[in-house]
Amino acid sequence: MKKPPQLEYLEQTLRSSRLSARGFLGTDQRSLWEILDADASEVEKLGYTMTGIATRMHEITDRANEGLGDWVEIGKNIKACTTDVRGVIACPWPHAFRANKTVTTVLKIDSGDEIKWADLNIHLIEEHGFFQGKGSVFRLEPSELVKIIF
Repeated sequence: MKKPPQLEYLEQTLRSSRLSARGFLGTDQRSLWEILDADASEVEKLGYTMTGIATRMHEITDRANEGLGDWVEIGKNIKACTTDVRGVIACPWPHAFRANKTVTTVLKIDSGDEIKWADLNIHLIEEHGFFQGKGSVFRLEPSELVKIIF
């Protein structure tokens, strides 16, 4: 399948963006198209959907917000907390979505595995199937994310 020209422009925006000082692709040398395709394949191989993952992330973030910065038990083996950094960040895709700058930290108690995401990550996964590029500050590895939140 041929890469659409809009994707080429978007990739340039994601590499060094005024929205994120380090960009959304990090040090990843793959094209945006390759990143999206690889992550979509990984999610499918894991037996999940982008919507299912994002829904679970929403649930965890919403519950963690109830703790006002303290750890909240999400299940018998997961706890989470949120940190509000104040402000909003725009989605790098060309539409008007803005996310609060809130970071959710999730801890899997039995293994000690921990993962963090920003509210924008949830939107990027749900709407664009984008986990960010390797080396990006907020890159989420689909397999690691699934292992911790489900």
